[in-house]
Amino acid sequence: MNQKEKYDAIVVGTGISGGWAAKELCENGLKTLVLERGRMVKHIEDYPTMNMDIWDLPNRNKLSREDKKKYHKQKRVNWAPNPDTKHFFVNDLEHPYVETKRFDWIRGYHVGGRSLTWGRQSYRWSDLDFEANLNENIGVDWPVRYKDIAPWYDKVEEYIGVSGEKLGLSQLPDGKFLPPMDLMCPEKDLKNALSEEFDDNRLLTIGRVANITDKEGNIEGRTACQFRNRCWRGCPFGGYFSSNSSTLPAAERTGNMTLRPNSIVYEVIYDDNTKRATGVRVIDKETHEKYEFEAKVIFLCASAMASVGILLQSKSERFPNGIGNEHDQLGRNIMDHHYKLGASARVEGHLDKYYKGRRPNGFYIPRFVNTDAKTSKKDYLRGFGYQGSASRKDWTASVAELNYGKALKEAVLKPGNWQIGATGFGEMLPYHDNRVMLSATEKDQWGLPQLDFDVEFKENEYKMREDIIRQITEMFAAAGFKDIKPFDEITGPGLGIHEMGGARMGWNPRTSVVNQYNQVHDVPNIYVTDGAFMTSASCVNPSLTYMAFTARASHHAAKEINTGKFS
Repeated sequence: MNQKEKYDAIVVGTGISGGWAAKELCENGLKTLVLERGRMVKHIEDYPTMNMDIWDLPNRNKLSREDKKKYHKQKRVNWAPNPDTKHFFVNDLEHPYVETKRFDWIRGYHVGGRSLTWGRQSYRWSDLDFEANLNENIGVDWPVRYKDIAPWYDKVEEYIGVSGEKLGLSQLPDGKFLPPMDLMCPEKDLKNALSEEFDDNRLLTIGRVANITDKEGNIEGRTACQFRNRCWRGCPFGGYFSSNSSTLPAAERTGNMTLRPNSIVYEVIYDDNTKRATGVRVIDKETHEKYEFEAKVIFLCASAMASVGILLQSKSERFPNGIGNEHDQLGRNIMDHHYKLGASARVEGHLDKYYKGRRPNGFYIPRFVNTDAKTSKKDYLRGFGYQGSASRKDWTASVAELNYGKALKEAVLKPGNWQIGATGFGEMLPYHDNRVMLSATEKDQWGLPQLDFDVEFKENEYKMREDIIRQITEMFAAAGFKDIKPFDEITGPGLGIHEMGGARMGWNPRTSVVNQYNQVHDVPNIYVTDGAFMTSASCVNPSLTYMAFTARASHHAAKEINTGKFS
């Protein structure tokens, strides 16, 4: 590549946010260099396990002992990586980090990033979320409100395709939805029980998910979900939204995108004279050679913790502690969501009912606590929701039976009883001392400082966890489910895979890192639009919000360039 070529924009990262930044900047006519630290992954061509059945995979899709060592931190999540998806997760031995306190960091270094393995749950924030910090005197106030972001939610939902049901809830605004997926019989039982047995407006709906459900529809070359539930392997149909199937191809079609994989951005270059960023410094992942690329604006979309790391490494005479870090705000207020707690139960009846296909979705119970005076809790702030699903056990339940011969054959041909489970996702507050730093001693194989995590749940989170378990247990009991088994596994922040914060948005440069348009206060041609900019966490999956803010920031940057502000 010609290092002397000056681009209009540089986008660092190709995941949920990076793909949207690339698309919007390129479609606005900006010559854009997109840098990805990992390998190239092409849509369809590089999904090696997309059509494999369980018997095609080694060890019935269980990691070998050797592989378990390679993914020893990410296996804390239990469900990934496995042989069918391990190529989309980093090798923990090759990409270490420091844990002053436990932090479960799930990562994917390749073109598309975690957009290939995300859960696709897509929910809007409301003013209950945007105003919470102000109303409760927690952290700093968001410099935006729902009305500022609503048009961008519209734009994103219509483009990615979000299926779901309109509910009319103030705490969970409705959006532009494709037809909803169906609920299972036990899920309908639970839905009825919530409306009949509780008086706090709690309800159950199908998850709002970025899977195309309109069978006649076609969104930018993507076709309807085939209900294979192999999303994490990469979908050859483009049935779910990913950067690889959607935004990056859109950016490429403009002719304005240059994509360079295997490019580890480690520093944003700052010019003391112009008080602007001029470009980035890159290490080639494979050759370890160093390069510099210039641009008028820089978009950091490397994922929350990685973007914070890049800013901390970007030191100059003006910013000796990292660019935009004059007031020691960079790397602080790290958040995640609660995960790995909830309940499971056995469901009686419905033995004459089954389902067709493998629904890549589940039910959702939106937040119903601390939404108004009636639902206010005295022992903790904020709220939580639940994601779960019902299914019928398969033939493996017969293995322990005393059948043999004809009786065994008949037993294995019949599905088992119904079961149901739900996991709580709760909000974590932003704490000033929950932070990520650059290690003073530990470096990676490219000579860059490792990130050091000092993040923990505190009293508010543990009080909430108690209520999450109590509430789901009561709901399952109200629905008549049996053998209810609550669970609360020991985890660290990060395991919810919704890590946020570190370069939060706010009005005041003394207490925040970026402004209402995601620009670094002191260096306005740097935009941070991944989870790093989050000022609070809400309790819903954040990816839809990242996309909406990224689209908004990209249009703002294009306008600034076109008016000559960043010439």
